[in-house]
Amino acid sequence: MHLFHMLLFGQPQGAPGGEAGKSNYSSLLFLLVLIVVFYLFFIRPQVKKTKDQKNFQESLAKGDNVITVGGIHGKILEVHETSVTIDTGGGAKLRVEKSALSMGTTAGQKDKK
Repeated sequence: MHLFHMLLFGQPQGAPGGEAGKSNYSSLLFLLVLIVVFYLFFIRPQVKKTKDQKNFQESLAKGDNVITVGGIHGKILEVHETSVTIDTGGGAKLRVEKSALSMGTTAGQKDKK
């Protein structure tokens, strides 16, 4: 608790000279650097990943080859509002949620057969 108190409030009021003011600024600077690092390494990448996933789901079209998060490969037959119907080969068709499609797919590439 003592370290936390020092970071927030700096040195005690009775500190000699102008040391208390310097400590407050260094604590504030440390806190700002910590917030910037947290933003750059945690918040920003997650926002970018969410945005990319949303763009991927909106760009799905009939004929795209996709892979589900479960590893099932297929070709999109129908696109619905929140789901897609995929052909997994051999006449098998699956209806899966768009959120169940992996970002590591071949979306946008038509089957070249």
